[in-house]
Amino acid sequence: MDLETLQTIWFVLVAVLFTGFFFLEGFDYGVGIVLPFLSKEDRDRRTVINTIGPFWDGNEVWLITAGGAMFAAFPHWYATLFSGFYLALILMLVALIIRGVAFEFRSKSDNPAWRNMWDWGIFFGSAVPALLWGIAFANIIRGVPIDQSMNYVGGFLDLLNPYAILCGIASFCIFTLHGSVFLTLKTKGELHEKSMSFAKKSWAPATLLSFVFTVYTFIETDLFARLGINPGIVPVFSVVALASVFFLLKNNASGWAFAMTGIAIAFSTITIFLGLFPRVMVSSLNPEWTLTIYNTSSSAYTLSIMSIVALVFVPIVLIYQAWTYWIFRKRLGPDSELEY
Repeated sequence: MDLETLQTIWFVLVAVLFTGFFFLEGFDYGVGIVLPFLSKEDRDRRTVINTIGPFWDGNEVWLITAGGAMFAAFPHWYATLFSGFYLALILMLVALIIRGVAFEFRSKSDNPAWRNMWDWGIFFGSAVPALLWGIAFANIIRGVPIDQSMNYVGGFLDLLNPYAILCGIASFCIFTLHGSVFLTLKTKGELHEKSMSFAKKSWAPATLLSFVFTVYTFIETDLFARLGINPGIVPVFSVVALASVFFLLKNNASGWAFAMTGIAIAFSTITIFLGLFPRVMVSSLNPEWTLTIYNTSSSAYTLSIMSIVALVFVPIVLIYQAWTYWIFRKRLGPDSELEY
């Protein structure tokens, strides 16, 4: 297989990994965000945490795999991205550490103040990444100061432009909606009703901000110019899917509502990668200094070995994770046995 084909394949695989990550970890973040607001009862909060207890760490593996794939397949992209976004990524890492510790430490004491502190730790550890991922991808498609040596020459504040902040708030709201809809699938009784109410209230800001961000993207970037007047079914259906969520919730079709929030997130991520290709990071200083799959990739030999390894192990991981979701598919309620 020639180098250009391998480069395209691995760009697609990185896109698939990020799409899977945002779909799966997206509802994790959303559940963590709504946790302190859904109920003040400790039993309800424990139930909320246990809806994602068996899944959250497995979902984060998608991010680790995506980062590993970037590092091995496109090392120059990885180097520029992680050095340029260093402070933001460190903040995200700290938030994720706090979140992981909070899941494990919350139930170590019955003290209400102790548990409330860790509940807010889960909120912080979920809210910060939900916000920062939107900021990061907005800057990738808008463009950041990259010089001819593939070095990021801006500062942290360059990443906090109005377009990126809007995208961050929009991603925060969409993940919140995704997580609250997930809770309508995983809970029963009074907690189910509370989750349904929260999901309906979350729909309007998520949809409105997504629409505003789409318009701003048309003005601020070349994403839609590259996709053309007819951008295709992927970006169009992502909008339709998000718009349909409220009506599905109103008819108690939680399963379809969750599928639609998932499709909206997945198709939005795919749209970003479609608009970028073959670029991976846009240079705001000079289009010729933009990073692409061609000037950032590893050798054909490296990509070939990686393809063989991925072909063997990715199906195993997918089967295992699907099995996990099947085993822990039951709804949780007042009579459920809780681990966390």
